[in-house]
Parts: sequence; structure tokens; C-alpha cells
Amino acid sequence: MGFGEINTENVAFLRHRGNSCIQFKGSLLGFPYIGIYKTVPNLGISNKPDSGEDSHRIAQSPVVHVRGLCEAVVEADLVEALEKFGPICYVMMMPFKRQALVEFEMVESADKCVACGSSEAVYIAGQQAFFNYSTSKRITRPTNSDNPNSGNKVLLLSIQNPLYPITTDVLYTVCNPIGSVMRIVIFKRNGIQAMVEYPFCLSCAQKAKAALNGADIYAGCCTLKIEYARPTRLNVIRNDNESWDYTKPYLVRRERGKGRQAILGEHPSSYGDNGYGSHCPLLPLPGNSRYKLSSHDIPEVVAYPLPQSSSYNNHGSSSVAMVSGLHPTKMNCTRIFNLFCLYGNIEKVKFMKSVPGTALVEMGDEYAVDRAITHLNSIKVFGKRLNVCVSKQHAVIPSQVFELEDGSSSYKDFAMTRNNRFTSQGQASKNIIQPPSCVLHYYNVPPCISEDQLLRLCSEHDVPGFTKFKMFDAKPSSKTISGLLEFDSKTHAVEVLTVLNHYQIRIPNGSNPYTLKLCFSTSSHL
Repeated sequence: MGFGEINTENVAFLRHRGNSCIQFKGSLLGFPYIGIYKTVPNLGISNKPDSGEDSHRIAQSPVVHVRGLCEAVVEADLVEALEKFGPICYVMMMPFKRQALVEFEMVESADKCVACGSSEAVYIAGQQAFFNYSTSKRITRPTNSDNPNSGNKVLLLSIQNPLYPITTDVLYTVCNPIGSVMRIVIFKRNGIQAMVEYPFCLSCAQKAKAALNGADIYAGCCTLKIEYARPTRLNVIRNDNESWDYTKPYLVRRERGKGRQAILGEHPSSYGDNGYGSHCPLLPLPGNSRYKLSSHDIPEVVAYPLPQSSSYNNHGSSSVAMVSGLHPTKMNCTRIFNLFCLYGNIEKVKFMKSVPGTALVEMGDEYAVDRAITHLNSIKVFGKRLNVCVSKQHAVIPSQVFELEDGSSSYKDFAMTRNNRFTSQGQASKNIIQPPSCVLHYYNVPPCISEDQLLRLCSEHDVPGFTKFKMFDAKPSSKTISGLLEFDSKTHAVEVLTVLNHYQIRIPNGSNPYTLKLCFSTSSHL
């Protein structure tokens, strides 16, 4: 667009008779401005406020231009407020302009919407909005152009203003509570974009688009603009930060150092005055009711430190995590290992004598610490909320060893344990990097163990029992069995995993015990 030209997509309204007025929202030569009313005396254009009597001067259209939206509005809020005028077939969000385009199935519905907005206040997500016909007769879709009502189980996500790293873990955390995500692919084409594939049921993708379109992943940034994608299925060849097939957890991971360079580099870290690292604050979710989940459903992993700046870049990354908020009697080195080993190898664990309820966890590398922070920061364990962040220390030194309240040692070395799950590339590729969920995957259990025996095991160790049980079909020659356990809440599942992961199951006349192994499942319910 040349200098002096008008991009009609940024024109809010235009009257052709009398004192006409043009309202722009967008940018001029790279400098943003909002709500500018241009007065041109010799053309008779004035800054007279908009009134309802001239609202129909633009030709009628089934597409309505909505402006004056609040920052937290999402697609579902518009549909809820405007579907009373008639069926809506498409919505295009323009979050940074606080505008949207709404396409009704019939022009009569658009007439009702514009007329009502001219005569009375219409509120969307608690804020009055303003309406006029769009100059477009139809909203352009990226796919399915011949059928305006069709959708797709694959969504195209454009992440606007991406101040924080966007990974498959982050998008899975955001998208999976609405419906089980099958595959994610992140790519750089027009900025940061991603495709998210839901199961064959189209309703999951529709619900996700409605609930998340226009929402911020983190407060004030990483805004989602969601459309239906062209592909009907995603092809994933590798499970890593940029692509993941949750139906195939055994895909080989990309080797460290060979990945595509991230926009913001590795996960930034922030440090406090105590020298071990400050609390990594949970950034608030968008302030709209559509995205506010219950306390059990809120993803407990959307917790990134502040962006790197001059005040936060004094320390490099570390392979040591600091964990605070630990229960004084129910947490020890072994139980920390049981929980953190899901995200990387554990070398050493040491409780700090000078800071009760706090421990240092040395992991295999800084990427393991990054995963642990992403998935475990702010989760609840035994009624206390964990705070997980990067430590200033680069190694755990076994000094000032003392006895914990349960009688165990405050320091333990796990470097040689066979229960570490990332000791080789082949072993690491079998792990499902998954946030805490209310369903646990159990495996390496002797075939003679029954549902009642597993329930009794929970009772004997004073942890919540599961509510649903599923055993996978095993080959006749298999020496172990596996399955799923569903609990009432994520917190219950976390506590059971923390206590019973790697429990030694002994059977009569058996020479060696079986090591019960647990991890969080990709299933949200059984």
C-alpha cells in the first residue's frame, strides 16, 4: 500500500453523504495509532460522532464489522452475544485492533445486529461494542472456500506478539484441556504459526477455536489468532519442541544442538536476591469467562519467567533446579526423584537445612530443568504448591547432610540408578513429556496383580485411590502388564505418582521384584 492509500480492511465506517467521517485503526508508516478522525475541510469531512441514522449508508452485507471490543474477548464471547440475531457461520478476530468481523448466514440477521447496535447498547464480554456493515460480503477463509459452513479438525494458530518461547509443550497445555490433542506442528512462515490436530470429532476443534481465538497465552502477549487449516491430517516424523505426535510416543527426538533456532533462544531464567532463583510467576489467564477453567482444569504449567532483559541476564542456564513449598513430613529425596524423573535424568537431590521445605535437584542438563519448570511449577502436592525455578548453583554439593523428619537422609545421589528414564536416546524417545493429569499410565506390573491389589497398595501408603481402572491387552508371552488409572483430580494423581512410582512389587516365589513405573497419561479421562 503506497503513501496516502487507504487499506479498506482498517476502515471502521465510511459515510457517503453530508458530514462523513472515517475511523482508522491500524498503523501509519509503521507507527501505530488508534481512533484517528481525519478532518478535511474542503471535502466536508468532519469528526462528527457516529450515529445510528446513517449506519445503513454502507451497502447491506451479511458480514458485520464489530469494534470497541475489550482486550480479553474471544470468539465464543462474540457468538454468545450475537447469535440472538441469527445463525453465525464465521468469525474473524483482530485482537490487537480490538475488532472482529462476524459473518451471519443471512443478511437479515446482520440487519438486526446493526439496527440493534444503533438503537441500544449491545455488550460483548461486559463491554459495549459498536457495529456496522463490512464492505466485504464474505469473510475469506484459508480453506474450504466452496463451503462456508464447513470446518476442519486441524486448526491453524498464528501467535502474535510472541514474547515467550512457543513450544509443543506450551501449545499442548493450552489446547488439550478443551479436547484431546493428537498432533502439533510449529513452523515459521508468517511469524510464529502452528497447526493443532484434534480427533475425528469436529466438535473438539470447533470448541477450541471458539474458546481460544483471540486469547492471550500469557498476559498481554502471545495472542492466538485461530483459523481452520487446509490439511486434514498432520504428518509428524519427530517428537520435539517443534512437532509432536501424541499417538506415537516412541518417535525419535531431535538430538540436542541440532534443532531449529528458537526466536528467543532457550527458556529465559530469572533470579532473586537469595542467589538460588526467584519464584517464576504464573502469568494470569485472559480475563474472560470462556477461558476461565475450574481449579482442577487450569493448566498448572503456564508459568514462564519474565523475558530476558538487562536485569535478568546476569546468570546462564543451569542444570540445577530449586524446589520450594515441599511438605515437611511427606516429601523426601526419593519422592522428589519419583516426580522429577519424568522430565529428565536426576543426578542428585539435596534438602537445604537453612531453608526448610526447599531442595536442590541436579538434573542431566538444563533442558531437563526447563521441562521440569514448565510442567511442575505451581502444581499442588500434599496440600502445598510447589515453586520450581532455575538455581544459581551449577552442581549440588553434599554438604550439611542431616536427617529429614521421616528419618531419611537430606541428600541422595541418583546418578547410577536404573530408574532414570533418559539414559540413552532410544530410552528417552519412549518417554511422553506430559503435564500432570488425573490419569496415570502404569506399566512393568506382574500379570498376577489385580485391580483390588493396586487399590490396597494405595490405601497402605495413605494416598488417594483411583476411581477408574483399565488394563491393556497383553500378549500371552508378555511377562508384565500395563494400563491406566483415573483419579478424582490431578492433585491426587500427582500424590500417588510421587509416593508409588518405582515401588518394588514382590510376588510369591519370585526371584526379583517388579518395579512399578508410573507416568502421566495423554488421556484426560477413561
